[in-house]
Amino acid sequence: MTTAFALPSRRLFLCRAARLALAGASLPLVSQSALASLPGARSLALDHTHTRERLSLVYAVDRQYLPGALDALNHFLRDHYLGDVGQIDPQLFDLLHDLQQALGGGQPFEVISGYRCPGTNALLRSTRGGGVARHSLHMEGKAIDIRLPGVALAELRDAALSLRVGGVGYYPQQQFVHVDTGRVRNW
Repeated sequence: MTTAFALPSRRLFLCRAARLALAGASLPLVSQSALASLPGARSLALDHTHTRERLSLVYAVDRQYLPGALDALNHFLRDHYLGDVGQIDPQLFDLLHDLQQALGGGQPFEVISGYRCPGTNALLRSTRGGGVARHSLHMEGKAIDIRLPGVALAELRDAALSLRVGGVGYYPQQQFVHVDTGRVRNW
């Protein structure tokens, strides 16, 4: 007499795996492809122009941010001058995700600047001829300077403006767009 063993379905496995990840278990237990296949998964792909690092991950599922992914993003967006790691506002990741969706592109964002510690901000203020704000939102982890390969800089700016989420700065000479989660404004 044989006994039949019921194997859990793939969907059940993914749901349980997602719960583990959302509960703060380490991400290696759940593959990125498994997370990406979940409904409501939000992901980002980033290339850092200064450190040459690349990162592609699911950072949230539905309303839940994944702690391990947030830690990885905080490290990736660290002050590339001094290596200081700041706490990046998760809403900034949502802004980037929404921007990516609005543009329909699959290319990673190129990151020029993420978190900036106060010392780096002061140094850049003194050497960049006034192009760096004294109370920059970069120091609060609420701003990022980006471009997107294959998308005209003006198109990236216009897409960011259309979201009406925070500040949008257009820097065509330096080849980047600044986006932040502060008040809605543009320059």
